[in-house]
Amino acid sequence: MALFTALFGASDKVATARKRHTSVRRARVNASATAQRAAHFLRSANALIQLSKEEALTVVGYMEMRQCAEGEAIIRQGASGNSGDDGFMALVVDGEVTVETVTVSRISPLTVNVLGPGHLMGEMSLMDGAARSATCTASTDVRCAVLTRAALEAMIAEEPTTAAKLLSAVALRLSRRLRETDGKLQLYGQLVQSMQEEINRLVPDLD
Repeated sequence: MALFTALFGASDKVATARKRHTSVRRARVNASATAQRAAHFLRSANALIQLSKEEALTVVGYMEMRQCAEGEAIIRQGASGNSGDDGFMALVVDGEVTVETVTVSRISPLTVNVLGPGHLMGEMSLMDGAARSATCTASTDVRCAVLTRAALEAMIAEEPTTAAKLLSAVALRLSRRLRETDGKLQLYGQLVQSMQEEINRLVPDLD
């Protein structure tokens, strides 16, 4: 009997604790208009449209709301996605965020996107822990919902089905972004080839 309790009693306690945590998170989400708004945006076409309403509410229960002042860098290019402070993805709930990157050929940052409510940022580093590829700066006062790496790990343990759906949706989003990038590179390659052919036609061969 003691062996049975040792083997299965702890599991029962863990299951009970997980249910209690889930209940507390859901109550907090249901009581917050901002959390409801975040769940709505999480299912938008700009974020993770594959999630159901219930799944989005569950995910938001693991997120924390953050206020960012105008001019504040929410994500910094080059920061490690593995570190405690930088290991997160964020959903814009209110305000606008400017996405900038610095390349080897440029001194000043290049603005590559402007994100509004319903846009995600930082999901790639949340997945692979690699360095951030761009800097995301609040161009207005911003409110965002943040999912940290620790919160994601807790979700995987407590809500594995929802966590799997979340990770699948993020992976699909990243795959689509990669395909878009590949398409742009192909167009760029065609443009360069066309320009080179035109140059070769206009400029006499000096040889």
